[in-house]
Amino acid sequence: MHGPASPGWLLVALCALTGGYCLLRMRSAVEEQRRAAGGEALMGFGMAVMAVPAAAAPPPWAWAAYALVFGAAALRALWAARTSPHHLHHLVGAVAMVYMAVVMAAAPGEHGGSGSPLLTGTLLLYFAGYVLWAGVRLMPVAVSGSGRAAGGGTGWGDRPEVARACRLSMGIGMFAMLLTV
Repeated sequence: MHGPASPGWLLVALCALTGGYCLLRMRSAVEEQRRAAGGEALMGFGMAVMAVPAAAAPPPWAWAAYALVFGAAALRALWAARTSPHHLHHLVGAVAMVYMAVVMAAAPGEHGGSGSPLLTGTLLLYFAGYVLWAGVRLMPVAVSGSGRAAGGGTGWGDRPEVARACRLSMGIGMFAMLLTV
């Protein structure tokens, strides 16, 4: 989304790093973790590309490609939501990405303000709530006698607190991107 250059590049870096960590989480031994990490990696990298400041923005046809990719991701998340409510969040995120891509396709080069105020406001409220909820979930957990968090025998890629921190950072990034619509 086309905001100021410095915060835009910081958002790009945050989203790309989060997407990279999610790719590493796809190596997990836990199947549900791998499945969720794939969708989160797509979201992280997609947000990184979409957050590139206006000076380096993609060609106008790219927005249609983003809408198609995230439309497919939304359908996949809708299908997966049958078995796991976590995928409902992926569905909302993918729909938000489609919405932002459509807005950018309709008004390339503008600095926001061209989206639907009702839809933008609804998505902003959702992601504000999600960020608060995800932030609370990062509160410290009880520590066992070994000095590790309960269940601390997992590999670094399976650490739930790091996965939650990634989800929190993507929620903050999505909120920031929606502010520019």
